Formats: sequence, C-alpha cells, structure tokens
Amino acid sequence: MANPVPPRRAAPRFTSPWIEFAVMSLTVGGSYVALLFITRGAEVPPGGMALGSITQLVFGFFLLSFAIAILAVLAGIGGGVIYTPIMLAFTPVDSLIIRATGLIVAMSSGIVSSGPLLRKGVGNLKISILCSMGYGLGGFAGAQGAIFVSRHMGDAGEGAVRLTLGAIVLLLGAYFAFGGVKSEWPVVERVDRFSRWLRLDNPYYEPSLRKVVSYRVTRMGWGIAAMVLVGLVSGFFGMGAGWAIVPAINLITCVPLKVASSVSGIVIGMGDCVTIWPYVYAGAIIPLFVAPWLVGQTLGGIIGAQAKIAVQSASIRFLLIGIMVYTGFGLVTNGLQKIGLMGPVPGVVNIAVLLAVLAGVAVLIVRSLKARRSSA
Repeated sequence: MANPVPPRRAAPRFTSPWIEFAVMSLTVGGSYVALLFITRGAEVPPGGMALGSITQLVFGFFLLSFAIAILAVLAGIGGGVIYTPIMLAFTPVDSLIIRATGLIVAMSSGIVSSGPLLRKGVGNLKISILCSMGYGLGGFAGAQGAIFVSRHMGDAGEGAVRLTLGAIVLLLGAYFAFGGVKSEWPVVERVDRFSRWLRLDNPYYEPSLRKVVSYRVTRMGWGIAAMVLVGLVSGFFGMGAGWAIVPAINLITCVPLKVASSVSGIVIGMGDCVTIWPYVYAGAIIPLFVAPWLVGQTLGGIIGAQAKIAVQSASIRFLLIGIMVYTGFGLVTNGLQKIGLMGPVPGVVNIAVLLAVLAGVAVLIVRSLKARRSSA
C-alpha cells in the first residue's frame, strides 16, 4: 500500500500583533515619503514651477492621501481630521489651499455616501436638511474668517491658526483615547414642542435587529445651534467634522448612533457645498491638488476596508492617537516659529519625538493584545 501523501501545511497567517505593526509601518513610511515629495515639490524655482516639481507634488499628494485613507477607514473617521493637521504642520503649502482641498474632498465623499444612506432610510432627510442649514451657515462664516486671517494677519495669523489647530488636534487625541459618551439607542422621555412640530421621526429597518426601529427626536433647536458651531470650526480649519457631528446629534437630539453617523455624512456633503464657495472665490481650489487626493482616497479606502476585517480596532485607535500627538507637536512648534517665539526645531528633536510616540504606540498595542488574550 502506497504511503499516503502528507497534507500540505497551511501557510502561516499574518496575525496580531504583526499585522498592526505592518499597518503602522506602512502608514508612517508612506506618509514620510509623501511629505518628502510634497516638501520638495512645493519649492518654486525662479520663473515658475518646473515639471519635475509638479510631478513630485502630485505624486506626494497621492501617496499621502492613500496612507491617510487606509488609516481613516480603519479608525472609522474622516480623512480630513488627519489630512489638514499633517499638511499644515509639515509642509510649506499655502494654508488656504490645504484647508480648501480638505473641504472639497470631504464634500465629495459626503455626497457619494448620501444616496445609499437615504435609500436605506437610515439617513433622516429632515434632520439632515435642518443640520445642514446650521452647518452651512457656520461653515460659510468660518471660511470667510479663514480668508480674512490669511490676507490681513500675515505670519502672526498663520501662527495663531496652527497653534489653535494644534490644541484642537491634541484634544481630539485625548477624545479618541478616553472615548466619547455615546448611546447606541438613546431613551427619549420628553419631546419638546419645536421638535414635535417638525415631525422628524423616521422609522427604518435595522438588519442587525431584524425589525423596523422607531425613534423620537428631541431638542432639535439646540442641535441646529451646535451644527453652527461645528460648521464654524470646520469651515475655518478645513478639516472633517464627523468627529463632532456624530456625538452632537446623538447626545443632543437623542438620535440612534447609527442614524447620527449616517446623517453626519449627508450633512458634510450638503453643508460643505456652501462652505467651499468663499475658498473658490479666493482662488484656493486647485484641481492639481484635489485630483490626486480623490484618487488616493478611493484606492486607500478599498484597501483599508479589506484590512479592517483582520486588524484590531483598539490597535488602530492607539495608532491614531499617536499620529494626533505627533501632529499636534508639529503644529504647535510650527505656530510658535511663525509668531517668532522660537526658532526652528532641530531634526534630531523631531526624530526623537517621533520615535518616542511610535514606541508608546507599540507598547500600548502589545498591552492591549495581551489583555485581550488573557480575558479570552
């Protein structure tokens, strides 16, 4: 009798924590190469920009967009939250162009996601329109303020913008670290007269529960006021607003978390259509910058969606926190330099801070995985 053929040994799978470290390495490496291309490409020679510089600039934008899109999908946030702070902190590109590009890309992604969300009924159209009114009003005012600061306040204004954004980014890092208070299914005990008059309830089918979910909406007036403030920040800094819209709608109006997340994308798509116009009139929308960013977002989003199946969400959160901390450091030091309160940061210091942040992220990932395995 012939000896049976031994079964083929399955190829070793790429498991944790190596997959998290690989994502971290690819993201950091890709971003570093992208920033190198952008920094070199942004140097304008006498008489205009050479073709080689334009090529490097476009390719750098694509690489950075690709890396950011992967991380944004894994973390479940908008890419503008990472894109605008990184570009303002580590590249010499004009701040108005950076902020305008961040808004127009957020607007495009929001518009694309609006159709499916509305067709499924999870996106409440009435709430979206009301929130878009407040968000668009605040965003338009914020964009006008950004243009005024850029034209009339010079380096002092640019420094103040970077310092303020640095503080916001560090606060966002703390928010992602300690988590926001969110309720998946809020309980509404009382509906105010204004919200009742608007008739905002919109039942939808929830596949996870296999039933139609009905919910009540309250404090819509305060929700619109909150959207004005969120739009003001988003329009001025040109960064995504989903991190603020989702908890605001969820906590103030008591809308289910899934509906709030869906409404957020619709509001960004509709509201940024208004917010972007001051930047258009100021000449800050350059297709050369927008096009590679959109392509990178699409391809990176596809890869990020596939990787999200295998990557631990806690590990991605730690990586995101590390990026926020290092970017906040870059924004604060850059702002202090523009104001004249400090000189250039030595390259050794930048590398030391980056290595310290990466080491901290690696330690947190290992501890998280050990705690997860011990509790299993």
